[in-house]
Amino acid sequence: MKHKNNWLLPDGVDECLPDEAQRIECLRREMIDILSSWGYRLVIPPMIEYLESLLAGMGEDLDLQTFKLTDQRSGRAMGVRADITPQIARIDAHRLPSDIPQRFCYVGPVVHTQPEKFAGSRNPLQIGAEIFGHKGIESDVEVITLLLECLSAAGVPKVTLEVAHMEIFHGICEGQNFDLGFEQNILEALLKKDKSDLYVLLEDADASEMVIRHLTALLELNGGVSVLKTAKVKLAGAPDGVQNALEELSQLSDIITTTIPHLDLHIDLAEMRAYRYHTGIMFAAYIAAAGRAIAWGGRYDNIGRLFGRERGATGFSTDLKVLEGFLSKATSETDIVYAPEGYDKSLLEAISDCRKKGTIVVQELPNQTGDGVGLGCNKFFVKIDDVWEIKTISD
Repeated sequence: MKHKNNWLLPDGVDECLPDEAQRIECLRREMIDILSSWGYRLVIPPMIEYLESLLAGMGEDLDLQTFKLTDQRSGRAMGVRADITPQIARIDAHRLPSDIPQRFCYVGPVVHTQPEKFAGSRNPLQIGAEIFGHKGIESDVEVITLLLECLSAAGVPKVTLEVAHMEIFHGICEGQNFDLGFEQNILEALLKKDKSDLYVLLEDADASEMVIRHLTALLELNGGVSVLKTAKVKLAGAPDGVQNALEELSQLSDIITTTIPHLDLHIDLAEMRAYRYHTGIMFAAYIAAAGRAIAWGGRYDNIGRLFGRERGATGFSTDLKVLEGFLSKATSETDIVYAPEGYDKSLLEAISDCRKKGTIVVQELPNQTGDGVGLGCNKFFVKIDDVWEIKTISD
């Protein structure tokens, strides 16, 4: 019988081995501490939920990324989460309802049916933060600032923050009777910066001349914050929702450039690369070394209504496994002490005392293969005058 490589993981599914896992865990602790210091309370939602809750109003893109299964107890459809944000919205709406602003943070694995990019992971380790109960740009500024602090803690080099606003797109399309499928096609054309494809789509749909002009103009409205002044000219005559969105972006950029003057802030009004539940300001963090966003977020005020309790909401998320790649891979200088086998009382006390102080101790096993050096130890216990002492393993 031909041997099968049953030990291989599915395409796009990865795992973290000891060194990487240790770095990720240290980073997780540091980032949770940062989030907690800003008042964000940690929650741990389940990996699976009933599908109608997990995908309530989330849109086709998240639906396609979600693995489905049947609950053997109830017979109802369930899903393995592809994004934790909707679960946090459910918690705010039903588990911890409140009229005051609430801040939550989370960390946990998610699973995608398809990788987000070529050779990307299908099982990210998502970490993020969300604010509920506030609709002003001040909460958008807060989560952006918090994201940048977390990226800095992870050692991420110079970040470019790209900002857009979903209401600009929705406002331009107002009154055109475009169905969701057609809006998705338009968004794809905008993301590809494909002006000819966009123009053909809109002409075939008998879109008005003004809508065609405004949507095609979005393809050119990218660059520094000065783009917003140009946008007000090119999008003149667009519905009030568009003008309000441009004003929000102007206010946001003024605050951020003042409070974080070193940040490379970029405006791209055609960049709608996010789950379609976003309703307002959206943002993504990029670096030169990566071909895609390393963190993202934005406003999603409508989700709470789908859970029966509408609330302003904004937040961000990122993948800890991606961020780990920016940490220094320098060899750890942590001592690892090798102890001989046995149950000598004084030895066990010395080992226990050492571990309580934070030092790693590996005790020898009877008849084991290899020695302390092979196990990565740089020091060892030796008994001198009935006292266990720690010595450095010589070369």
